[in-house]
Formats: sequence, C-alpha cells, structure tokens
Amino acid sequence: MQKPGNPPRLIIVCGLPGAGKTTLARTLEGKLGAVRFSADEWMEALSIDLWSEEKRAEIERLQWRLGQELLARGMSVIIEWGTWGRSERDALRIRARDLGAKVELHYLSASVDALLERIQRRGMEDPPIDREMLSRWSKMIDVPTPEEMALFDNPPTGDAEPSASLFPG
Repeated sequence: MQKPGNPPRLIIVCGLPGAGKTTLARTLEGKLGAVRFSADEWMEALSIDLWSEEKRAEIERLQWRLGQELLARGMSVIIEWGTWGRSERDALRIRARDLGAKVELHYLSASVDALLERIQRRGMEDPPIDREMLSRWSKMIDVPTPEEMALFDNPPTGDAEPSASLFPG
C-alpha cells in the first residue's frame, strides 16, 4: 500500500506479447496498492475483439484519462499496454510528471521463441499469435535505450528493477 506523503507513481510496463507484462504488473499492483490498467482485460470483459485497434485506442484513452485523475489524487497507477513507441512513453512520462508523479519504465524482453511458447501456453488470443507476427513486431518496437531509461525514475528499493527482463528467454 502506498505510504502517506510518498508521491504518486506512474509505472509503465513495456514489452511484446508474452514478455511478462501482466505478471509484473499484477505483482506491483498487489505490492503497491496501485491501480492497474490493462486494455486486454477491459476488452475481454466487454467481449470486444482483442485485435480491434480502434477499440483498443478508445479504451487506452479512457484508461489514461482515469489514470491521470488517480495520479492527481495521489494514487499510483500501472499502465500495462505494451507501449511500443517512445513517443507514447514520453507523452505518459511528461504528463505524469506535470501531475507531480514519479515515473518508472519497466521494459521486459524475451526471445521470439520464448514469447511464442508463453503465448501458446496461455491460449488467450483468437486468432492466435504466430512466430511471423512476433518476428515482425520485434522489429517494430522502440526498445528503450539507456538514454531513454535515464529519463525515468528508479523504483524504490525492494521493487522490481527497471529495464530488467524478469523472464529471460
């Protein structure tokens, strides 16, 4: 649970499908008493096609609007969208800082083989994600550079380290 007097935190969890974003985000949610936003979970709960980019964008906009309200009220928020683009991560970081929040970036990575194995094991996507998609996406993601990581706050001692793959593949 967040301690009184501590600034709110925005925690951005970045990575490809199967990298472990949900596992890390849920762990941090429980440990910190933060509010976690996952577009996949909302889409599933509303019976919306996970592949609908338009609906995903609408849900992420709604989640971010709520997230900003929570940050402004002193609560910590976890964004678990993948955040593949640096410009998206920059916009989240800048706005959260404007609201007085500390901002962390946790980037999770794994090999295409490891990602595919995890995705197949969970069996959530319909149609399923295949190796070709993962290979293409691995070339599309803006992997955070050390220079970008330096723009973010380090987690307090005891939390997961930024830029660490918790699930090496």
